Amino acid sequence: LGHFIPAKLFKTRVEKFFLFFDVKFSLFKKKIGETVYGIGWLPLGGYVKIAGMIDESMDKEQMAQPPQPWEFRSKPAWQRLIIMIGGVTVNLLLGFFIYSMILFAWGQDYLKPEGVKDGFAVTRTMRAYGFQNGDIVTAIDGKPLENVLEASKHILLRDPKQLTVQGIDGNTRTLSLPENIGKTLYLRGETAPFSIKTKAIIDTVIAEMPAAKAGLQKGDKLVNIGGEPIYYFSDVPPALTMAPEGTPVSVMIERDGVAKELKIVLGEKKKMGISAGQREGEIQLSHKNYSLGAALSHGTAYGYNVLR
Repeated sequence: LGHFIPAKLFKTRVEKFFLFFDVKFSLFKKKIGETVYGIGWLPLGGYVKIAGMIDESMDKEQMAQPPQPWEFRSKPAWQRLIIMIGGVTVNLLLGFFIYSMILFAWGQDYLKPEGVKDGFAVTRTMRAYGFQNGDIVTAIDGKPLENVLEASKHILLRDPKQLTVQGIDGNTRTLSLPENIGKTLYLRGETAPFSIKTKAIIDTVIAEMPAAKAGLQKGDKLVNIGGEPIYYFSDVPPALTMAPEGTPVSVMIERDGVAKELKIVLGEKKKMGISAGQREGEIQLSHKNYSLGAALSHGTAYGYNVLR
């Protein structure tokens, strides 16, 4: 449609307009004026065939004839440009529209500060800057954070200068962050600097992965990896990132109340092959519904933020 509309506006002949692809045959087609409209059987998008344009159809025979005034190749460069980028533009607008309709149809779940009873798990690097397990980010660079689940995304992607946090004791404090904090966290494997508290108790061990080969079992509590203390499961990826590849790494666990040390050899991807799922504390999500107008506004803003 994005190619079709400007082509028609600039009096360029559109030979075919199809929803889905009509390889060998079509489910339906009807010629109206100079354009054949149809529905193909292969549901992979759709297409328009514009006269005087080499596209996926590779219609070189038509291009061998003298240019006609209704053909794409006869139009001024600015018109050809608009016809070409029309499809991309509609795809972009469609994305904003889909986000808007998601909000309109289902609303949005979000997490208020008071919805996290025991706060978040905080990674090692953030603790070095004065943050503590149990902290909740309530404002970023002075701007209140409506959904505290988005704190990690803002820190990782937008390099904020200051965070206002509410501690587990209820007190509020503001702490500064260094430049390029997002890149630092990424390189250290701390892609979720503030995350829902998940106990460092193994729920699943994947066969043939390093953890299984080292003898780790479901129910083991991780205490220390390579000298790095493990408070919550979010501490595991950074500890693995810092551990050497191909060299046995010490893993301290607690099994049936007894401390035990195992040796694990990590591969190139620094994955143990374990998962955990026991939350600590209560999480109470809030929900917001949107009118059509509000959904269009917030959906567009959400789409912009995703792009940004």
